[in-house]
Amino acid sequence: QVQLVESGGGSVQAGDSLRLSCVASGVANCRSKMGWYRQAPGKERELVALITRGERIEYAEPVKGRFTISRDNTKNTAYLQMSDLKPEDTAVYYCTVGFPGPDYWGHGTQVTVSS
Repeated sequence: QVQLVESGGGSVQAGDSLRLSCVASGVANCRSKMGWYRQAPGKERELVALITRGERIEYAEPVKGRFTISRDNTKNTAYLQMSDLKPEDTAVYYCTVGFPGPDYWGHGTQVTVSS
């Protein structure tokens, strides 16, 4: 049974930082990409960042230069370091695992950024 457990969300002020973590279990991630998507109220879910097992990385344009994705394959864990947060980053952040696209999703963690 595949399980993705996110943690690290919260409420912060604009300009603050947060680090999200996602622990994956029950999935063979020999080729899997791990990633983060987000969904703001009234908006569609959108890609934030993806990282392959070989650490090839893709970022969405709005987060380039502010967010950093990483993974620890020994722990089946992905991280999203978010810096210089903006109110428009407010959303539920979802962890994903899969190849080539997301096959499994976490339940999400709320990130709220106030101005």
